[in-house]
Amino acid sequence: MERIASIMYLKDGFAEEYKARHDDLWPEMEQALKEHGAQNYSIFMDDNTHVLFAYLEVENREKYDKIASTEICKKWWAYMEPLMETNDDNSPVSKNLTSVFYLA
Repeated sequence: MERIASIMYLKDGFAEEYKARHDDLWPEMEQALKEHGAQNYSIFMDDNTHVLFAYLEVENREKYDKIASTEICKKWWAYMEPLMETNDDNSPVSKNLTSVFYLA
């Protein structure tokens, strides 16, 4: 199992909407995440800076990375684009984090 952590950036004024959209995650998006091996997926937000911290575990990183090419993922990114800093393809601007400590 590979652990993945990253940070993303929420635009000011969209914290409540961001949470609401994830509280109502589309079943098709949830299914795609699971089909691509995502498990124990959590997103946390710093209330002061609106920086998002995402953590998930995947069975296989190569398999998980293929989710980016699915239509449902592209649709989700377009849906979330107004709330977040995004790249030209609507994917969230994110920075992968390096693991420096793990206690099992």
